[in-house]
Amino acid sequence: MAGPWTFTLLCGLLAATLIQATLSPTAVLILGPKVIKEKLRQELKDHNATSILQQLPLLSAMREKPAGGIPVLGSLVNTVLKHIIWLKVITANILQLQVKPSANDQELLVKIPLDMVAGFNTPLVKTIVEFHMTTEAQATIRMDTSASGPTRLVLSDCATSHGSLRIQLLHKLSFLVNALAKQVMNLLVPSLPNLVKNQLCPVIEASFNGMYADLLQLVKVPISLSIDRLEFDLLYPAIKGDTIQLYLGAKLLDSQGKVTKWFNNSAASLTMPTLDNIPFSLIVSQDVVKAAVAAVLSPEEFMVLLDSVLPESAHRLKSSIGLINEKAADKLGSTQIVKILTQDTPEFFIDQGHAKVAQLIVLEVFPSSEALRPLFTLGIEASSEAQFYTKGDQLILNLNNISSDRIQLMNSGIGWFQPDVLKNIITEIIHSILLPNQNGKLRSGVPVSLVKALGFEAAESSLTKDALVLTPASLWKPTSPVSQ
Repeated sequence: MAGPWTFTLLCGLLAATLIQATLSPTAVLILGPKVIKEKLRQELKDHNATSILQQLPLLSAMREKPAGGIPVLGSLVNTVLKHIIWLKVITANILQLQVKPSANDQELLVKIPLDMVAGFNTPLVKTIVEFHMTTEAQATIRMDTSASGPTRLVLSDCATSHGSLRIQLLHKLSFLVNALAKQVMNLLVPSLPNLVKNQLCPVIEASFNGMYADLLQLVKVPISLSIDRLEFDLLYPAIKGDTIQLYLGAKLLDSQGKVTKWFNNSAASLTMPTLDNIPFSLIVSQDVVKAAVAAVLSPEEFMVLLDSVLPESAHRLKSSIGLINEKAADKLGSTQIVKILTQDTPEFFIDQGHAKVAQLIVLEVFPSSEALRPLFTLGIEASSEAQFYTKGDQLILNLNNISSDRIQLMNSGIGWFQPDVLKNIITEIIHSILLPNQNGKLRSGVPVSLVKALGFEAAESSLTKDALVLTPASLWKPTSPVSQ
């Protein structure tokens, strides 16, 4: 019969599964071992972990649990301790952390090597007797699926790993002092693991909690999109292989902070690319990118005195209209106006790893600035190749070229004609007027603050069949161990 613990575990796993089934992520932040190690190392430094090691009460621990807790050896311990004036850790270092998959599925094993030099003072010799101590704290990162709240990552089972303790005398002195040092080291063997567990493990757990809280705060940093902004929220975390994966929902907010679009329920599942040995990757679905592009490129209207701004284009337009209606062409004066109106918002889509932006354009040609009615009105289905590039931690989109895929005659004051006759000159005009304006808006880019927050100077972008992927452009410089 299953016990209450089993029932609670099954309920937690079922709840996590239901949450994941209900909320489809529209972005995923994948953190590899290098990022996890660096972030945890920094948190250990911020929590003064090496100071905790230096303050380990070695002498009192030896008194409380002498020689493995065997009472008959108490008199021997007292004899040894009578010759010790003080005993403490002189220097402490936390060496390179290790993060690897645990034997249990969906868990990470964290190993934290500790390197210390301790010393004691005794009347038997004028110098400090020093010895080298190494051990390894070990803990597990796992998912907490308790029913009291949403699934989160926790660090647990912190202790020193079995057989990792090594204590060695640094400098040999007299026979009597060496014998005393050997007794001290023997007494520290059962005491040091308990000290690490009781004194350092709470600091390690607090450091991981701080790291996890920082990561959650990092993904929530708003991304400015012209007057709107994009925000991500954690749906649920996961551990896969040697990575931590944060599955995110997204929302678009207007300038007043009102949510205008939610992205938590994407119809299509997000394709996860294979990313071996990459410190981190941010995968953002096509739907979110589409909304971001639309927020920056809102519908707008342009009125251009064509003969003043683009005189050569004005001449070619007049010649092309002359092929349709000579009288209409003769009406085009030096103040002829081309009016361009972008309809709705652009459509962004990814096809076979290439991005495109499609948009509906209405173009009208007025013979002069005084004319109230256009000679004709065209509806244009246009598209541009879209290319992402990065500059530091800025993600920038650029529209390359523009093509008039389909042109319809919506209204004409010069009689019916086949609008494809004007395709080349119309494409030239919208390329010269619309494209520079839109690229000017896109050129400011989108700040991706997590790039530098995770320790990198720049990012690079790529495309899958349905998502935009950001990865580091270069690795950080190796950091020194936590020491004091």
